[in-house]
Amino acid sequence: MAVSMRDLDPAFQGAGQKAGLEIWRIENFHPVPVPKSSYGKFFVGDSYVVLKTTSLKSGALRHEIHYWLGKDTSQDEAGCAAIKTIELDAALGGRAVQYREVQGHETEKFLSYFKPCIIPQEGGVASGFKHAEAEEHQTRLFVCKGKRVVHVKEVPFARSSLNHDDIFVLDTESKIFQFNGSNSSIQERAKALEVVQYIKDTYHDGKCEVAAIEDGKLMADAETGEFWGLFGGFAPLPRKTSTDEDKIADSHSTKLFRVEKGQAKPVDADSLTRELLDTNKCYILDCGLEVFVWMGRNTSLDERKAASGAAEELVHGANRPKSHIIRVIEGFETVMFRSKFESWPQTTDVAVSEDGRGKVAALLRRQGVNVKGLLKAAPPKEEPQLYIDVTGHLQVWHVDGQEKILLQASDQSKFYSGDCYIFQYSYPGDDKEEYLIGTWFGKKSVEEERASAISLASKMVESLKFLPCQACFYEGNEPIQFFIIMQSFIVFKGGLSTGYKTCIVEKELPDETYREDGLALFRVQGSGPDNMQAIQVEPVASSLNSAHCYILHNDSTIFTWSGNLTTNDDQELVERLLDLIKPNLQTKPQKEGSESEQFWELLGGKTEYPSQKVAREAERDPHLFSCTFLKGREIAVFAGNLKVVEIYNFTQDDLMTEDIFILDCHSDIFVWVGQQVDSKSKTHALTIGEKFLESDFLLEKLSHETPIYIVMEGNEPPFFTRFFEWDSAKSAMHGNSFQRKLAIVKHGVAPIVDKPKRRTPVSYGGRSSVPEKSQRSRSMSFSPDRVRVRGRSPAFNALAANFENPNARNLSTPPPVVRKIYPRSVTPDSGKLASKSAAIEALTASFEQPPPARQVIMPRSVKVSPEGPKSTPGKLTPESNNKENSMSTRIESLTIQEDVKEGEAEDEEGLPIFPYERLTTNSTDPVTEIDVTKRETYLSATEFREKFGMAKDAFNKMPKWKQNKLKMALHLF
Repeated sequence: MAVSMRDLDPAFQGAGQKAGLEIWRIENFHPVPVPKSSYGKFFVGDSYVVLKTTSLKSGALRHEIHYWLGKDTSQDEAGCAAIKTIELDAALGGRAVQYREVQGHETEKFLSYFKPCIIPQEGGVASGFKHAEAEEHQTRLFVCKGKRVVHVKEVPFARSSLNHDDIFVLDTESKIFQFNGSNSSIQERAKALEVVQYIKDTYHDGKCEVAAIEDGKLMADAETGEFWGLFGGFAPLPRKTSTDEDKIADSHSTKLFRVEKGQAKPVDADSLTRELLDTNKCYILDCGLEVFVWMGRNTSLDERKAASGAAEELVHGANRPKSHIIRVIEGFETVMFRSKFESWPQTTDVAVSEDGRGKVAALLRRQGVNVKGLLKAAPPKEEPQLYIDVTGHLQVWHVDGQEKILLQASDQSKFYSGDCYIFQYSYPGDDKEEYLIGTWFGKKSVEEERASAISLASKMVESLKFLPCQACFYEGNEPIQFFIIMQSFIVFKGGLSTGYKTCIVEKELPDETYREDGLALFRVQGSGPDNMQAIQVEPVASSLNSAHCYILHNDSTIFTWSGNLTTNDDQELVERLLDLIKPNLQTKPQKEGSESEQFWELLGGKTEYPSQKVAREAERDPHLFSCTFLKGREIAVFAGNLKVVEIYNFTQDDLMTEDIFILDCHSDIFVWVGQQVDSKSKTHALTIGEKFLESDFLLEKLSHETPIYIVMEGNEPPFFTRFFEWDSAKSAMHGNSFQRKLAIVKHGVAPIVDKPKRRTPVSYGGRSSVPEKSQRSRSMSFSPDRVRVRGRSPAFNALAANFENPNARNLSTPPPVVRKIYPRSVTPDSGKLASKSAAIEALTASFEQPPPARQVIMPRSVKVSPEGPKSTPGKLTPESNNKENSMSTRIESLTIQEDVKEGEAEDEEGLPIFPYERLTTNSTDPVTEIDVTKRETYLSATEFREKFGMAKDAFNKMPKWKQNKLKMALHLF
């Protein structure tokens, strides 16, 4: 497209050079910049041009242009705004997507720039209206629609404007009322509260009362009576009538037009394909609610303006819904446009160069304009961020059939490509212990064991009341967090599981399982000693790459090979991994280009191999989608019925507790599940993530093996919250979305939630159980024999000792403070467990005499189990799956406050008694104004015995203080 100086309006010079919004208002047929202080303020009699510039992770700038037309703007102003939008696109290099926005029918993307809403004001410039002057407050009534963004429209202040389907906001001088139609959803009510907050801050300086009125709640409520009194008293509401604004275009057939001499002419075609679009022409794709104008790269500015005019005539036709006009340039089509075609190539043959943008930049330089932003910026160099604490505790299980087998610490980062694994990682968060439970699937693993791994991991998550973040990783697509957790990660060929061995026998395949005395080649990769991997590859020369280092061994003969593109750091990783694969053996270093004959003989001869370094893909800007599905349908069978809608410019407030959301980061997929989502949908969250990848909504051809995380509301890990400005108090609030936001609107801020005390996680042969001297916590004393813990009563220690889990790390040991590169493990003994009755008997025996008042009793400690035997790859340690483990695990998770005195139980007689259901933390009607640390003391004796299986006579014979003491020790909810 030819660009001349006359095509560039001076107001657009220098536009789009940095990320953010820029707005112009059309005044006397010229764009005039709007002050930033007036952004979001629109007048019904004006037309505006809005430019949104986004800085991508790659360093490039993306532009989107909207022209907004007020309902009272003139046709001349509207036409001028449309033309100026095309000119602005030309000034930016001809790549921007352009949207036509009509007041009351704006796109969700446009409204997302001005959250929570825009409320156009009366007046205008060129239209002849006068801007409304500040005057006394006027009572106004607004109707609010939308679950993701809110469309706000002022309606007449009359009862006839109300209905049962929508949300209405009545703004009076002293109070703002929100009327919730009985047929409206919780999400719509919650979003409308954001409008209430906006009106409160904008028109009342944040100082006015707020009231929520429920449709159907009559005069018995004072605020409801006050609301209806403003309308002259209560009366039944009329049914909502269908209007032109409610028309939809679902039944509108898609039609393609070619623009010739300013006229739209139909294109005859059986199906829509990319081949129908000529780079020398402009086209109109009429989809009903969306009308796309496609402009070929070789079309002139006048041709594009003519095509835009033809689209304007089309949308003004009779019996049409309010349509959005979206203009796209060849080579930069939106996902929505491409999805309308049955076939669209992944890459086009269009030569997209910097010529157009470069010519514009040269023209602007002559005028002394800084044009740095018009050219593609260099991608920023960023080191990968961890976003996860690396001092946590790791446990790994190997999946064999329907069982999981615990790996010893020396083997927990050594995986086989034909097997599946489950890992649990617990680490300290900001205010509580964080958990990550995941599955890893080898490339050669069988489907039966993959399904078994997912089922076993899901049960682990469910047993922890969905507190952990659940992940699903595939070999070759692991995220950085996985490698950081594993630290030194090795993948061997073959497998040890029954499923893998059965598969190779049935298919008559050779067993490639790694043998220490055999021939093996490992590719070494990673960024440092805390993130290094050795991946076994085919022992042939074509597996080499000049950008990597390799380890080659044949029994005791060991070679190391360094490519010409490797660094000293890469070569240092080889030495570290050698200590894990083939320790204490002499190696023969090989430099690329000077290899020995013996080296090539082991690889079967010298052949060609790659010699390029693969750059790490820059992280893409994330996209957030809300997920809905047909009610009453099983998630596993609705395949094509998964409906997702993108939420633009998202924030934490867009995450509704009743819904499921998907955060697509290209390299990772997060499925966020709200607390109010039903239990069946929670269990199918992983399936929803898999369906999302299959559907490929962004047409990016994402791998079906992309890592998927399942994140439960209230337990969001830092590698998820980093994409938001996160307020943990909001995610910890109780109630549905509407109730939460109503509390914030009324009180001004989110209520402060008591932070739970951090609990040391249960460890199964994980990282260091006994910290080194430099890593000791101040809350413990150290001796060679045992770890002494403060703040625990003898009753607790006696009970914990009897329920000791043979696979559990002593909870008295805190996580190490300083990162250990090569962590050692303490594997507890696997002795016989005491029965539950014996444990209770031992516990009650410790209560023979009540302690005297104010007596200080030193807590006993639980001994740390000795370190288990070291194992080798290929040997698995079976996990003892005793039923008593669940009991001991729950007891070990308790934290008894230091200031609980032994004699306090005597003072608890005479306390009120409540049902068990009201004393649990997840109760829908929890008891308030009680000592929450002693909830069990408010149980009746009968309910207590039922919950913990004690004999009636044994319990009743105990003194009252001993009964309460036992309740305290068995505090399990």
